[in-house]
Amino acid sequence: MHLFQILIGTTDACSTMRPIIKVLKFGFLPILQIGIPIILIVLGSIDLGKAVIASDDKEVKQATQRLIKRCIYAVAIFFVVTIVNLLMNLIGDMSDPATGNIDPGEWWTCWSTTENE
Repeated sequence: MHLFQILIGTTDACSTMRPIIKVLKFGFLPILQIGIPIILIVLGSIDLGKAVIASDDKEVKQATQRLIKRCIYAVAIFFVVTIVNLLMNLIGDMSDPATGNIDPGEWWTCWSTTENE
C-alpha cells in the first residue's frame, strides 16, 4: 500500500491515480485533439489572407504551402489521441502467455473505468 493511500484512508489503487487520469483523459487529450488543429488552421488561414491582401504571387504560393502543411499537421495531431487510445486498448487486452489470463494491470482498470463527472 502506498503512503498516500494510507494517509487518505483508502486501499483503492485507482483513487490515487483517478485525478491524474481525469486531467489527461478529459482535459489534456481533448485540448490536444481539438484545440491545436483549430489553432493551426486558423493561423494558416490568417497567413494566407495576409498574402492575398498583399497581392504578391510568390507570397501567396508560400502561404498556400504553409497552410497545406498546417492542415496535414492538424489532421495528424487530431489522430494522435485515437492512436494513443488504440495502443492503450491493445496493451490492456494483452493476455499473460503463461496462464492465458488477461491481466491488464491497475493502470488499465483505472484508465478504462474513469469517467468524466
